[in-house]
Amino acid sequence: MAFHKQAGDFELMTGKSVTIRDLAQAAKVSIGTVSRALKGQPGLSDATRSAVLEVAQQLGYDVAKLRAAKPRRIVFLYHRHLFPLADNQFYSMVLQGAEDACRDVDASLSLLSLAPGDDVASGIRRHEADALIGMGYFDHDTVSAMRACELPMVLVDHFHPGARCINDDNLHGARAITQLLLDGGAQRPAMIIGPRAHHSVGLRAKGFRHALFEAGRLADPDLEVTMDESLQYEDSAREAMRQLLALPQRPDAVFAYNDTTALAAISVCEAAGLRVPQDLQVAGYDDIAAAARSQPGLTTVRVDKGALGRAAVLALMEGDTQPGDTLQPVELVVRESTHPATAPKHTPTHTPTPDQRQKKPRAGR
Repeated sequence: MAFHKQAGDFELMTGKSVTIRDLAQAAKVSIGTVSRALKGQPGLSDATRSAVLEVAQQLGYDVAKLRAAKPRRIVFLYHRHLFPLADNQFYSMVLQGAEDACRDVDASLSLLSLAPGDDVASGIRRHEADALIGMGYFDHDTVSAMRACELPMVLVDHFHPGARCINDDNLHGARAITQLLLDGGAQRPAMIIGPRAHHSVGLRAKGFRHALFEAGRLADPDLEVTMDESLQYEDSAREAMRQLLALPQRPDAVFAYNDTTALAAISVCEAAGLRVPQDLQVAGYDDIAAAARSQPGLTTVRVDKGALGRAAVLALMEGDTQPGDTLQPVELVVRESTHPATAPKHTPTHTPTPDQRQKKPRAGR
């Protein structure tokens, strides 16, 4: 490996602390590469690691100091074209959880919105980040650009092979709430599905079908409607519900992939003269604040959104950035939008241990 500068070029630095930036300049590699080499993290060739360590030794850098260091500047990234953060009750609470955790460990948290075509590396450099949290869906190229920065990274509410991920247990949550609708007497349960590229959305649709299969029901493709991404969000949710009501034999229960969509579906039912739940049960997912305030109250799956953000910060602080997918437990919250069923209110649907991982790559919100 060729060095940009030799150790002798830094002779005038006597009495001045050598920084990680100095090492990166001397070895002609990125700051992230130097950090990985000194911390013994994976993802580097033996030759690159040895070269960085040699430069560090020549310049008298205290390697033990960096190995013991924890991130102090975390950048929280999200996809600005998919959702305005201020309007998204789910992701706002994830951010709040991450911010609370950073405050507890004396770390700073800054926001960076991304969209296709952005110079990801340049944006991250401007923040002088030590570590990254990526929230929600990112396309493959954007995740690759984030990983190329070679900083510790955790993805929340997303899955990418080879990355450290933290998700709620979407599959079990969707299966449990679909079973609740069936227990309440549903004969033609339907689902309104969001963007299928999203990891969480795909798993919620899969959980819906699993529950039907376990109940001996055949999945009817007419009863699964995917929202039209060309429309404004609430318009798309309402149009999906109208499509279901326009079927020759309409559904008698609807599971919407999130609460915002479920609340829009209830408004369409009311406009059509249908009573919820007497004529049609409606259930959502996430348990945003509006779910408890709606009339009728919305039955949903509660996700501890703040816990997702806190878990991401904790993983970074503990150096827990090896590939894997930690699943956070979820619970049913039964309100007035569904019929009484055998499941009690606030029933945990799945309680994985904190370190439970899915080590095999899975298709991915």
